[in-house]
Amino acid sequence: MRRIEPPGGAVYYQFELWANESALQHGIFTRLGGSSRAPFAALNVGSTVGDDPQQVRANLNQIYETLGVDGRRACTVWQVHSATCIAVEQPSPTQGWLAQADGMVTNRRGVPLIMRFADCAPILLYDPRQRAIGIAHAGWRGTVRGIAQSLLRTMQALYGTQPADVQAAIGPSISAARYQVGEEVVQAVAQAFGTTDGLIRRAEDGSAYFDLWEANRQALLRAGVRQIEISGICTATRTDEFYSHRAEGGKTGRFAAVFMLRE
Repeated sequence: MRRIEPPGGAVYYQFELWANESALQHGIFTRLGGSSRAPFAALNVGSTVGDDPQQVRANLNQIYETLGVDGRRACTVWQVHSATCIAVEQPSPTQGWLAQADGMVTNRRGVPLIMRFADCAPILLYDPRQRAIGIAHAGWRGTVRGIAQSLLRTMQALYGTQPADVQAAIGPSISAARYQVGEEVVQAVAQAFGTTDGLIRRAEDGSAYFDLWEANRQALLRAGVRQIEISGICTATRTDEFYSHRAEGGKTGRFAAVFMLRE
């Protein structure tokens, strides 16, 4: 990924895959550059974690200004660790989120899709042939429930997307080295994927560690996607730049991922 530090703006990353793609605007934002106070310092976009709502709004405005997108057209969902995806055309006129879901797709230009993360994996899909995009929030529950596949199927059903055309990116999240899980997660992974090979790592003491990156990569590969970039940035290791629910004991903020088709 490319790290971008605009003068006076918020620090964010872009995938190499789309660094020169004129049809897209996107950014995986760090926690740097905002105005929230500890433990949410500083660019927190989570409105349900205990932060001052005015600070959250100011942080969102800074993100929109940094990317040069219209925040009034931004769309989001209430994330619930599901495999539910919705089609997006415009923001809700009555509330800040559109639905309880963990994926959004659109073929509307100039409509920013924004989601929030603090260890779960951002998954971004782009269909350059049909000019459609999708973004999803994938923790272990969403991953075993098939959020990546659901995002792709929604684009297929609505826009005629062919998996072979899709470019996919998996953003900063907790790495397998830091993501210790219980046996219920191991069993869920085995049931969802038919194996735990390459997905669950065992330490010498028998404890299990889940590889979110590889699991979602495998899910996309099985669905027919061939172009996949993985950020390789571990949020639990890089708390200097990203929020980590696991590493920070649950009291922390959320960083933003923004994805948009340019007008």
